[in-house]
Amino acid sequence: MSAMSMHIMSALEYFSYAFLFVIGLIVAIIIVLYTIDVMQTGHAIRRNYPFIGRFRYIFEHLGGFFRQYFFAMDREELPFNRAERSWVYRASKNVDNTVAFGSTRDLRLNGTVMFVNCPFPTLEVDAASVEPMVIGPNCKHPFKARSLFNISAMSFGALSVPAVRALSKGAAVAGCWLNTGEGGLSPYHLEGGADLIFQIGTAKYGVNNGAGELSDEKLHAVAAHNQVKMFEIKLSQGAKPGKGGILPAIKVTPLIADIRGIPSYQDSISPNRHPDIDSIDDLLAMIHRVRLATGKPVGFKAVIGAYGWLDTLFTAIRERGDEWAPDFITLDSADGGTGAAPMSLIDNMGLPLRETLPLLVDKLVAHGLRDRIRVIASGKLVTPTEVAWALCVGADFINSARGFMLALGCVQALRCNKNTCPAGITTHNPKLQRGLDVQKKAIRVQHYVDNIVHEVGMIAHSCGVPEPRHLKRYHARIVVENGRSVSLHDLYPPINDGSDVDLAHDPLVRA
Repeated sequence: MSAMSMHIMSALEYFSYAFLFVIGLIVAIIIVLYTIDVMQTGHAIRRNYPFIGRFRYIFEHLGGFFRQYFFAMDREELPFNRAERSWVYRASKNVDNTVAFGSTRDLRLNGTVMFVNCPFPTLEVDAASVEPMVIGPNCKHPFKARSLFNISAMSFGALSVPAVRALSKGAAVAGCWLNTGEGGLSPYHLEGGADLIFQIGTAKYGVNNGAGELSDEKLHAVAAHNQVKMFEIKLSQGAKPGKGGILPAIKVTPLIADIRGIPSYQDSISPNRHPDIDSIDDLLAMIHRVRLATGKPVGFKAVIGAYGWLDTLFTAIRERGDEWAPDFITLDSADGGTGAAPMSLIDNMGLPLRETLPLLVDKLVAHGLRDRIRVIASGKLVTPTEVAWALCVGADFINSARGFMLALGCVQALRCNKNTCPAGITTHNPKLQRGLDVQKKAIRVQHYVDNIVHEVGMIAHSCGVPEPRHLKRYHARIVVENGRSVSLHDLYPPINDGSDVDLAHDPLVRA
């Protein structure tokens, strides 16, 4: 037998032994798992169907991903369907965002929004750019906000270092603001040079005196950063009204713990409300205090459930004087997002923006405060349709958080609270963060803002107005129970202060 034949026989013998070893190892593992399943008492399926029952949990886990990519139709998924995600992906990449043949959107469904096109739309030469809007004009340092579409509150801790860096850099180029979220001000927020909104959460991370109380000295230190343009007092968040922030221990790294002023690798649980805000008077006093300490505009963020307190609030402001008013109100929605929240709250608590935004705007008008207090709409507004709807109803600005996460590459894996985000956005695992290229994602953030503003402008021009903030309620209709549409002007009759009556642009008059 030749030497080559000997080598071949030897190799075959080696692979045979290796194959038998692998088979033996697999059998041994199955036997061990079988024995464990028979002996354990915690899982009935595994006890009755040893080893095979384990596949039930595997398939349950994989089912969500298979539905997302293979089985769900374009408009079926929640919280964001494939059509919505695809639009954001294309917009952030600045690639062709046109579609062919016809819409896959069912226009007969209850709640569907449609815009009223004008027979003589605004020509490109007559279109106007979105003008900056001043917030807190009577403050020592008023804020001239350049963009109507901005980045909502997402804290460092909930987001990774590269995610915050990319958002900061992208926001600076796009001219929009970036809300820090309740986790304090990090160097990564400042790095890109973006306009920042500092959020004061219920734990007052970054501005507390070590005992959980607000520190004027630390407020002044934060306000000393020229990039910090406004302060937002967080009363409640759309996905979890009545519950404070939740950052699991695995995500409380030493760096994050240092910025928040808390122990590392322990759950970061904020109080479910500000202990020192127990009434309307307390809220107004807090707003006034922060504004005096910083010289910058101050407002609050809330999701509305009960709404009688708004009348009490606005009445108190009128009695005290406009200088006691918040400079803005950020209105969150019951379908807002979060990194972690109890399912009982995320599914059931609070009212959606479609109900509360017109309510808030009309109450401000009724109390004569509409020009004094800016309205920022937040909560699942990620495409031009939702943004244009909010402008029609009366919002001055729109905030989005999850839209920008999608722009960064989020695949809606629903792992935000597990530190295992596959896109590197909500994880502090360096191996997973490696996939998020800061410079490229910053450009996508810029493109997303630019394309939102551009397409909202197209909607406005089709309605016959020169720029998005001229949109009114009569420019949109919504499908109701009988399958017919009604004008938002009729569905939410505005308080008549003259702001919603503009016959020169009324599509019915122009027609």
